[in-house]
Amino acid sequence: MKLNDAVDALGALAQPARLKAFRLLVKVGGEGMCAGDLSRKLSVPKPTMSFHLKELTQAGLIISERNGRSITYSIRKQGIQQLMTFLTKDCCQGNLELCLPERSEKEGCCS
Repeated sequence: MKLNDAVDALGALAQPARLKAFRLLVKVGGEGMCAGDLSRKLSVPKPTMSFHLKELTQAGLIISERNGRSITYSIRKQGIQQLMTFLTKDCCQGNLELCLPERSEKEGCCS
């Protein structure tokens, strides 16, 4: 990933509704969600949600698939992996474990 691509991806995430939509799509995984469901779940007007989804798509973080009259959005694993690799490539002078969040004993592996 190039610097400008990382800036675009981070810029797309630097807005509350887009970050919430992205996190929700990460949570639901590969099955994705249609724009209307995202709009309802996050209490964001449909036209506004469409704009946010377009921004996330252009940044390479999500993909869309048309199913009849609706569009389903899901995460783009490659885009997320590229961004995370870019952010952690030189993390902590090669000690990647220093970049990972600490887990409390109550948390499971993926909390």
